[in-house]
Amino acid sequence: MRFGDKAVAFMAEDGDKNKGRRRQNRRLKQSSLQNNPAKAPAEVTGGATSNFFPLPLSPPSSPSYSEPPSPNISCRGYFAPHLSEKSVKAAVEKGNAFKATFRVNAYNPQEAYCTINGVPVDVLIDGKREQNRAVEGDLVAIALDPVSDWANLRGANPNLSLQTTPAIDSCSAGGGSNFSLRESFDAVFEHGDADRALCWISAMKTHPLKRPTGRVLAILKRSPKRQAVTGYLSMEPSPLDGELLAMKWIQLIPRDARFPQMSVSVRNLPDSVRERVKSGDLAVKRELVGAEMFEWRKKTIYPQARITDVFGRGGEIEPQIAAILFENLISTAEFSQKSLSCLPPKPWKMAEDELKRRRDLRKVCSFTIDPPRAFDLDDALSVEIVSDEILRIGVHIADVSYFVLPDTDLDREAQCRSTSVYILQRRSPLLPPELSEELCSLLPGEDRLTFSIIWDMSSSGEIIRRWIGRSIINSCCKLSYDLVQDVIDKSFNVDELGLSTGIETCGGFSLKDVAECLRNLYEISKQLREIRFNDGALQLRDIKPTILFDESGAPVDCMVKERMESSCLVEEFMLLANRSVAEVIFRAFPDCAVLIRHPGPLARKLRDFGTFWNKRGFKLDTSSSGQFRISLSKIMEEIKDDPVLCEILTFFAIKTMQSAAYFCTGDLVGGEDECSHYALSVPYYTHFTSPIRRYPDIIVHRILRAALHAEMLYLKQSEGGLETPEAGFENTCFTGLHFDKQAAESKFGRETLSVSASKFKLLQGDTLREVVAHCNERKLAGRHAGEAGAKLCIWALLKEKEILVTEARVLSLGPRFMSVYINKFAVERRINYSDAECLSIEWLEVTGKLVIDLNRSEFLWRRVENFCPLKDVVLLTEPTASDLDEEDGETVTFGALCANSGLSEKSKLETVVFPLVLESFSSIPVALHAIGGDDGPLDIGVRLYVSSYFT
Repeated sequence: MRFGDKAVAFMAEDGDKNKGRRRQNRRLKQSSLQNNPAKAPAEVTGGATSNFFPLPLSPPSSPSYSEPPSPNISCRGYFAPHLSEKSVKAAVEKGNAFKATFRVNAYNPQEAYCTINGVPVDVLIDGKREQNRAVEGDLVAIALDPVSDWANLRGANPNLSLQTTPAIDSCSAGGGSNFSLRESFDAVFEHGDADRALCWISAMKTHPLKRPTGRVLAILKRSPKRQAVTGYLSMEPSPLDGELLAMKWIQLIPRDARFPQMSVSVRNLPDSVRERVKSGDLAVKRELVGAEMFEWRKKTIYPQARITDVFGRGGEIEPQIAAILFENLISTAEFSQKSLSCLPPKPWKMAEDELKRRRDLRKVCSFTIDPPRAFDLDDALSVEIVSDEILRIGVHIADVSYFVLPDTDLDREAQCRSTSVYILQRRSPLLPPELSEELCSLLPGEDRLTFSIIWDMSSSGEIIRRWIGRSIINSCCKLSYDLVQDVIDKSFNVDELGLSTGIETCGGFSLKDVAECLRNLYEISKQLREIRFNDGALQLRDIKPTILFDESGAPVDCMVKERMESSCLVEEFMLLANRSVAEVIFRAFPDCAVLIRHPGPLARKLRDFGTFWNKRGFKLDTSSSGQFRISLSKIMEEIKDDPVLCEILTFFAIKTMQSAAYFCTGDLVGGEDECSHYALSVPYYTHFTSPIRRYPDIIVHRILRAALHAEMLYLKQSEGGLETPEAGFENTCFTGLHFDKQAAESKFGRETLSVSASKFKLLQGDTLREVVAHCNERKLAGRHAGEAGAKLCIWALLKEKEILVTEARVLSLGPRFMSVYINKFAVERRINYSDAECLSIEWLEVTGKLVIDLNRSEFLWRRVENFCPLKDVVLLTEPTASDLDEEDGETVTFGALCANSGLSEKSKLETVVFPLVLESFSSIPVALHAIGGDDGPLDIGVRLYVSSYFT
C-alpha cells in the first residue's frame, strides 16, 4: 500500500456510524473551552527538564525542518488546535477538563484510554481526531462527552434504565479526587446531562454499563517515549515525491503498535543511511533504527521524526537488545568520573569509631542465598537458639547508604538509573561494581556494614521482640537456591550431599552448622507463610519463563520452573523485613515515608475473570476481596493435580491486578487505608532489602537511619538511654515492636525527629514526589525490558529450531479466533482461523464448543480472494509423519482431546486429526515459529498441528 492509500485508509478508519454525532457535539463545545475563540491558542509544549535527573523529560524544540508533503487528500485542520496552558489551567480549575495519562490499545491504536481520579472506569478516547496527536505516556487534558455519546461496555444491557442508579445527592467522586464531580459536570454539561453523567459515574462500581468517552484538549507533558522510538524504515515513496530516487520523505514504521507511523526527512538521515536510501538499497528496510518524534502539526496526519541511532540487522540478537535498551531509556554508559570520585579510596578499611556505633554480629552464623552467578549479594540470614522455645532470626541488608551520600554525584546518577536492569545475562547496574560487587556485597569472610532486623520468635512464628539497627556482619558462606533446595530435600543431612557442593565456610562454622540453621529457618518460614495466607495474602506468583544459556551466553532452552521451597524460605523473611521497616518509617515520618501501595483488582476485570471461571464449572466469588481470596484458594486446591491449569489460573488472576507502585505518604488523602498492599494483605509495605539494585531502598534506608538517630536522641535525653548499639530489645521507642506514639507526638519527640530528618537530608514535598514518580517509571521500564528480553530469547530459540511442536491449552473460543496458553513459555497467543481458506468453522455457542474441519469441496481452490493461506493457521502433516525429525524436534506428549475439560491423562506423541472438536482447557498440539526480525517486529507465531491426507 502506498503512502497516499495509507492516508486515505487512515481517515476512513477514523469514522463509524456512531461518531458523527460525537464530532458535531464536540465542535459545538470547542469554543466554550477556549479563552479567546477568535484566536487559535498556542500549543502546550510539555514539561521542562527535571531539576533532579539528567534525562530530559520533554524533547528539545523542533528544528526548522520543512514540513513533509501531505498526501493527495485535504488534511487542512485535520486535528483541532491544542488549548493554551492558560486555557487548560482555567478549564481544569472549573472542572471543564481533567488531567490524565494517555494509554493506547496496542491491538487497536484507534482506541486510547485515560484514568481520571474518582472515576472507576477509564475514559475511552476513540479515534485519531479525538486523540489529537497525543501518544502513549503523554500527560493530557481531556474533556468528557455527553452521556448520550458514551460507549456501551462489553456485555452491558443498553436498555437498562438510569432509574437503577443511585440518587444524585448521594453520588461522590471518592478515590482522593481534588474536585467535586457535581460541580465539574455542572460546568461541562447542561443541568440534566450533568445529573445523568454524575449518576452514571457513581453507579459504575455496581452497574458497569457505560464507558465515558472524551477527547484530548492539550498535551500537558510529553512522554519520554517520544524520544525513544524504534522501528524500520519504509522505502515506499510519497505520492508527491515521484520516483524512489527523487523522494524527500520516507516513513518510519514503529515496532510498538501503540505509536503512529512517522515521516522522516531523507535529508536529515545519518550519512550512511541517507546514501543507501538515495541509491535505492532496499536492504535498508532490514535495519533496526532508533528515532525521536519531535513535531506533530495539526494539518499533518503523521508526526515528524529524526533517526538518532542505527542498531543493525533486525534479525540479529545484539541489535534487538540495543533497541530494547534504547526504547526503555536504559543507560548502558559507564559511570561518570564525578560519580566514581565519590567512592572511598582503595583499599578501604572500616573506621574504628564506626565499629563502636554498630552492633557486632560477626560471630553469628550468617550466610547469603542467591542465584549461583550473582555477585551483588545484598541480603543475608542468620539464626541463633535463645531457648528451647525461642529462636533469634536475623535479616541483614547491605548498608549502601553509608557509601552513597545524599546530594553527591554518585547519588544523582543512582537516582537517575533508579534500578538495575537484567536482560539476557547483561546488566545495567544501579551502582558501580566497586560498590555493588565489592564494598557493599556481603561476600563470605569479609566484614561488611549492614542494617539488621532481629526478631525473637517462638516455634509457631509468633514475634516476641524486635530490634532494628546498624550492624557489622561477616558471612560464613555463599549458598545458591539449588543447593539449599538439595539440603531441604535431603532432610538437612549434608553427608548425603557428597563432596560436590564446592561450598567453603569460614568464621569457624561448618556446613553442618549452616544446615542446622537452614533447618530452623525452614521450619519458621513455613509457619510465617501459613500465618500470612491465613491473614488473607494471595497465593499468586508471577509466572515467568526461565531461560537457559550456553557457555557463550546464547539461549539454548526455555522452561517454566516450579517454585522451589528454598525461594519461599528467603521470601518469607524478606517480606517480614520490608513490612517491619514500613511500619517504623511510616509511624516516625508520616509526611515523607516512601511505601508501596497495591490497589485491589479493577472491578470490571475481576468480574470478567469470575465469569470466565464460573462458566467453566469453578465457583469463584468476586463479591469482595476476602471472598475472592478464599474462593481462589479453594480452586487452587481443587486443581492442584493439574499444574498447567494452576498456571493458567494464576496467569489470569495476575492480569486482573493493578500494578504496585511507590508513593509518598505525605500525599495521602483518604487516610491510612490508602497505604495497604492488596496482594500481601498488609497495611504497610515498602522495599528495604535490595539497596544494591533499587534506589527506593536507599531512600528507605536513610529514613530508617533518621528514625534510629531520633530514637537514640530521645532515649538519651529522656530516659538515660545509651548511645550504643547494644542497648537491649526493650530499650526502644520508635523502632521496636510497639511504637511509642506519645513519645513521637511530644514536643521533644517532634524536635528529635525533625533534627534527624534534617541531618540525613530526607527528601520531602515536591522533590520527593518527583523522585518517587521517576522510580515508578524506571521500575516499569525495567520490567518491560526484562519481558522483551525473555520474548527475544524465545524468538531466537524458535528461529534456530524453525518449528517447535509443543502442547497448549485452549483458553477461550469463538467464531473468529481462539486463545491458547503455551505452558512451555508461559505465554498466551491467538490463532485466527475465520479468514483461513479451506477451513470450515462451526461455533456451537450453546455448548461452548468449536468444530474445525477441512472444507474439502473447496480444497483444490487454493487461492480464495481476501482469505489467508491455510498454512498460516494450520501446519499439516501426513498421518504417517506424526513424529518430528530427531535432529530438529523434541519428544512432547499431549493431552487427549475429549469433550471434557481436557484434564485427561497424557497420551503418546501424536498429531490431532480433522475434524477438531474443542472447548475451553482442551489440550492441543501447536506448532510455534519465529515471526519478524528482519522485516518487522518480532513475534511468536502459533499454528494448529494437524494430521491430514490432504497436504
